[in-house]
Amino acid sequence: MSWQAYTDNLLATAKLDKAVIYSRAGDAVWATSGGLTLQPTEVTEIVAGFDNPSGLQSNGLHIQGQKFMLLRADDRSIYGRHDAEGVICVRTKQTVLIAHYPANVQAGEATKIVEQLADYLISVQY
Repeated sequence: MSWQAYTDNLLATAKLDKAVIYSRAGDAVWATSGGLTLQPTEVTEIVAGFDNPSGLQSNGLHIQGQKFMLLRADDRSIYGRHDAEGVICVRTKQTVLIAHYPANVQAGEATKIVEQLADYLISVQY
């Protein structure tokens, strides 16, 4: 399956409206759907947050210029929320998945979908 198919499939669930897959270092976009494009500083902030979340804890995370309040940050997952919408970032062995869910979707539903894709990618060494 191509990388594009993964982001397209995330949107096909109707629980996510934007998704992007970056290399683990955040230096290359492998696929994007729904028009999700991040500024280099936004990607750098997320990638650094997996190893040291202090910057995200004090400043939040930024997606397409919008500030999201940090809900969770560890070496695998970063979750953020802005009003009723949110963002899920998950790091695998070779990728960083970033997905956005709209206000009409429950955070848990969207999170489960992205985390399951991450589990699958990890199981196949990505």
